[in-house]
Amino acid sequence: MKNLVEELKWRGLYHDSMPGTEEQLLKEVTTAYIGFDPTADSLHIGSMVQIILLVHLKNFGHQPIALVGGATGMIGDPSGKSDERNLLNEETLAKNVAGIKSVLSRFLDFNSKDANAPVMVNNYDWMKEFSFIDFAREVGKRITVNYMMAKDSVKKRFAGEGEGMSFTEFTYQLIQGYDFYHLYKNNNCVLQMGGSDQWGNITTGTELVRRMGGEGAKAFALTTPLITKADGSKFGKSEGGNVWLDADKTSVYNFYQFWVRTTDVDAEKYIKIFTFLDKEIIEALIVEHKEAPHVRILQKKLAEQITIFVHGEEALEDAIRKSEFVFSNFTIESLKNEGEAFFLDIFSEFDQPVIKKSDVMNGLDIVVALSDMTGVFTSRGEARKALSSNAVSINKEKVQVETLLTLKDVFFDKYILVQFGKKKKYFVINVEND
Repeated sequence: MKNLVEELKWRGLYHDSMPGTEEQLLKEVTTAYIGFDPTADSLHIGSMVQIILLVHLKNFGHQPIALVGGATGMIGDPSGKSDERNLLNEETLAKNVAGIKSVLSRFLDFNSKDANAPVMVNNYDWMKEFSFIDFAREVGKRITVNYMMAKDSVKKRFAGEGEGMSFTEFTYQLIQGYDFYHLYKNNNCVLQMGGSDQWGNITTGTELVRRMGGEGAKAFALTTPLITKADGSKFGKSEGGNVWLDADKTSVYNFYQFWVRTTDVDAEKYIKIFTFLDKEIIEALIVEHKEAPHVRILQKKLAEQITIFVHGEEALEDAIRKSEFVFSNFTIESLKNEGEAFFLDIFSEFDQPVIKKSDVMNGLDIVVALSDMTGVFTSRGEARKALSSNAVSINKEKVQVETLLTLKDVFFDKYILVQFGKKKKYFVINVEND
């Protein structure tokens, strides 16, 4: 077998593992799983590391299992949380489970006939008939409270972060641990993988396998680092919030732009983590990028590769075309010619304050519009200063303090495009009917 752990290490995808994990992966085809909690009806790029880890596992000849947590999702993982999550109702949970299954199916072929074909499971299928009494007797007695209390996710909550921990959340690690045992028993799964914040839950699972699996039962754990930006801030957020893997939540254009905007330092790190390019190609790209960083070779290759992986080549071409349009000296007429869907795809991420159509019917003072009514500027004084310095455009045309906004400025019968500042920040004013 090829050395998966060695591959993960150079890519920056390895954080820790239990003793014997690397040897197990080198010895034979190994079945491993990663869990995805259905907190939403899709996944965002914060889940990309785990998806990519499953794909690497498959590419290295092992068998991946993607577990969607229909049961654990009813509780909410306390790891990394200072307060208890709101519990989801069954209808929302079922919708979320279906959405996550759909996303995962784009990256792993669960209908494959390969010997190491990926498998998708839902832990609700084996937990739904498990009575509380049976769970307490069969699982609860295997792990001491002392062991559970020693986990970081528990200790932090008892140390004063948030409002403590309910019994419901306290049981989470046992339920996740039982998932590992169930997959060990029924799918010959001996390895659980996840983010480093999952180490406590994963090792509870390995302990349950050891205690419930009979003589010689062994299980292993492997975690990935939590991804951050070079400045220490959280990875995966844009101005518009989460960057989702579904185009109806984050347009392909905005998805592509998220990666293009990556800093040089982060791009050098992310191209190893989020693409499947081999080491020689990546090292050559890094050298080429350093010779002419302004060309942004790394960012463009990163954005290209991950956009193809998530959305496909045709969607990438569309995102590139839209990017070229935005960074050209386009006019409002050329934007209108592209159509409303094109416009919304590009500008959906920007702030969209609302005014009424009656407000502009007879001409609206632009200073009042950009301050009091929309908050584009925090005060009338700030608005006047920007307008006086010729720093504000309405629909790509410079405007002055005395300008009045009228119905003529509204395009697609709904929008006014505002741009200001050295970085030419955009706002889209929504003009609603009264």
